[in-house]
Amino acid sequence: MEIQERQQGDVLILEPAGRLDSLTCRAFETRLLAALDQSGAVVVDGAALDYISSAGLRVLLVAAKHNRGSGGRLALASLRENVREVFDISGFSAIFAIYPTAAEAAAALA
Repeated sequence: MEIQERQQGDVLILEPAGRLDSLTCRAFETRLLAALDQSGAVVVDGAALDYISSAGLRVLLVAAKHNRGSGGRLALASLRENVREVFDISGFSAIFAIYPTAAEAAAALA
């Protein structure tokens, strides 16, 4: 998995590409938590995310809990249909703010 980054105002947008699974989740977790500490407002743009496993969902849950203690803000955007379905089935859609585009998510966090 590759993780691209870009800044939109005060919001850092992380763009993971490929699979977020047990093989890649540690690197993504490290980068996501560091981004939340650094920026305070992070959007995970899932447009290039092909797959997410339970290990990937756990990373996002850890980040959400991390946010509670640090006051950071986290949103998800541009989830592909198959990834969005995993969020819906697991109930994670109720935990996270999910937006159609990264621009909309960044505007909501700004």
